[in-house]
Amino acid sequence: MARYLLKRLAMMLLTLLIVVTLTFFLMKLIPGSPLGNVMKLNHAQQVAVEKQYGLNQPVWRQYLTYLAGAVHGNFGMSYQYTGTSVASLIMRRVGPSVIISLQALVVGTAAGIILGSLGALHKGRWQDSLTATLAVIGISFPSFILAILLQYYLGFKLQLFPVANWQGLMSTVLPTLALAAVPMAQVSRFVRTEMVEVLASDYILLAQAKGLSMRQVVWRHALKNSIIPALTLIGPLAVSLITGSMVVENIFSVPGIGELFINSVLANDYPVIMGLTMFYCLLLCGILLVTDLVYGLVDPRILAAEKGEA
Repeated sequence: MARYLLKRLAMMLLTLLIVVTLTFFLMKLIPGSPLGNVMKLNHAQQVAVEKQYGLNQPVWRQYLTYLAGAVHGNFGMSYQYTGTSVASLIMRRVGPSVIISLQALVVGTAAGIILGSLGALHKGRWQDSLTATLAVIGISFPSFILAILLQYYLGFKLQLFPVANWQGLMSTVLPTLALAAVPMAQVSRFVRTEMVEVLASDYILLAQAKGLSMRQVVWRHALKNSIIPALTLIGPLAVSLITGSMVVENIFSVPGIGELFINSVLANDYPVIMGLTMFYCLLLCGILLVTDLVYGLVDPRILAAEKGEA
């Protein structure tokens, strides 16, 4: 397990370095200085502020300075929000985004496992067709359209939940439901496909021959092996929910990092863009690391294969 973990950590650090390097130099290829757009400075003021921020130094020196600061948790100061560090901006906004994204992941994954299992157990029947239809709708239906419909009918017409603004737990329900459709659909497809295969395998037939009921067969044997492929989806889904919730956050006026990212791109606030890119990458790598560890625990053959390679 230790070798497995160290290998994943090394890959995680290498990925972070590549993403930071590419993002930094790609932004430097954009013509002009961002300070002229953000701070609306004249030429003399712009030269003075560039010197203050170190933008007059060679690009390679700026890169090394940024890396040294990032290692110590210093991602620079925002151009748009004068006097505010990038780290404090992200920490201030990350809470609402993480809350609604993780809730959507849990709700969508649980619903997907239930629907996928239902479809597999009733293969070829109307239950299977219904779950397949729901999965197609969940994948093809844009989350922002669903968000608008939920906001109108459940928020405005029925007044069951707040229409907008961040007012506590009740404010998270509609954004969570809007974002949960995609993970529900994807997990449902994977679980259904895998469980159909598992239910036709020899060890399931043997379990049934021993007198186990279908419920016992599903819970003890089929479900565990059917959700293993779905575990590989959890990491990318978690980060895609956070990064892809920008429009939904705007619809419900959620003060999350999606709104911060959009404003930073429009204002060419490079330190905030870099900080958010690193945050997204670190989050993705961290979740993938946890997913790999869980995957190894659920399926010990992976750890055995790692030992064999070593």
